[in-house]
Amino acid sequence: MIRLGEKQELFIVRKAEFGVYLAASPEEKSEVVLLPAKQVPEESEIGEAVTVFIYRDSRDRLIATVREPKLQMGQVAELYVAQTGKIGAFLDWGLEKDLLLPFRQQRGKVEQGDKVLVSLYIDKSDRLCATMNVYENLRADSPYGPEDRVKGRVYEMSDNFGAFVAVDNLYSALIPQKELYGKVELGKDISARVVRVREDGRLTLSIRDKAYLQIDRDAEKIYAMIQDRNGVLPFNDKVSPELIKQETGMSKNEFKRAVGKLYKERKIEFKGDCICATV
Repeated sequence: MIRLGEKQELFIVRKAEFGVYLAASPEEKSEVVLLPAKQVPEESEIGEAVTVFIYRDSRDRLIATVREPKLQMGQVAELYVAQTGKIGAFLDWGLEKDLLLPFRQQRGKVEQGDKVLVSLYIDKSDRLCATMNVYENLRADSPYGPEDRVKGRVYEMSDNFGAFVAVDNLYSALIPQKELYGKVELGKDISARVVRVREDGRLTLSIRDKAYLQIDRDAEKIYAMIQDRNGVLPFNDKVSPELIKQETGMSKNEFKRAVGKLYKERKIEFKGDCICATV
């Protein structure tokens, strides 16, 4: 059986001026695919095996190529957007015909020159297309363990679950909603800490360090904010958690811990509803 979107070993069963026809076995004659003449290995003979990738040409006909695609079925890859059009974006995947990323399979705005993380799927018309919904094709056998630092791409945001991340563009991970502080944006790369490895092998991440390390960094950040505002922060730890998160990217408890550290070090003092630098 000839499999669309996959590399496979097929056999030459017939020659023509414009190429050779390949089949799944030397005896198969009904289901064949063309390998164009310019890609046929020299001195190839009928019955010989050739490793090829199967896709569709500009006229939607099955075609074989000996070129190495940047993406196959079941894989995840980062591809450049070659151009955008009325039906979606077209991605450079190393073959003559660019790969369509339909609008409905996009996550966020996609523009020419962007690098997008995608998988392959076969649409209702039996054509290969790209999708930015890569969850099913990410692996759950990463080499990482708790407290390891990792890098990955945020490929989906969920109000219920948090930020879904492709670690190394390969492994499945999640930053839970409660851990979403600071700048975590769809389509952007992040650095994070592995909190745990779930039973299914997927990773749970945090963009925050351990509390005792994070307090120092948070305190430095708040003190820098105070200095940038002429020595006065126009709110204190009595304001709403929403305001604190909006202004600092921290939870209220994290903000209070950091402010407490600065107060003990006598770097700040409280004046009315404000926090002021003492030096």
